[in-house]
Amino acid sequence: MKDSSVRSITKAVSWRVIGTIDTIVLSAIISGHLVLAISIGFTELLTKTILYYLHERIWNQFTWGRTVAGPTHFRSLTKSISWRTIGTLDTIALAYFYTGQFNTAVSIGGLELFTKIALYYLHERIWARFKWGRSTVADKPSVDSQLLPITDIHKP
Repeated sequence: MKDSSVRSITKAVSWRVIGTIDTIVLSAIISGHLVLAISIGFTELLTKTILYYLHERIWNQFTWGRTVAGPTHFRSLTKSISWRTIGTLDTIALAYFYTGQFNTAVSIGGLELFTKIALYYLHERIWARFKWGRSTVADKPSVDSQLLPITDIHKP
């Protein structure tokens, strides 16, 4: 199974909506500043959309955990953890940029670590139900199967 670029882009956008809302809510709760939380959330809209798309394209190169029926639960969990590592580092960096406070940045990123792993796993499982933008990649035919059969031999 392979995912098309359009599927990866659509997944990136749908995840980013969920992720941005989560970031804004958590940032507002921890920092106590809604405007600051919105700034972090909307900056993540750009950075994480790009990072998520790249993450999807890299994972698309690996067939591990992919079946004809779709991705296995273990593949979804592993993707969730790898994405969350990247996402948490991005959140911490952006929160530090906006707040200038390392403890606040780590608190926001640390809490997101838990909320977003659960949300991302659910996102992956929902997307696993949709076949749109997914294709089965056939094995390349062997050299022997590419040879044309000899059906007519010219008789003298």
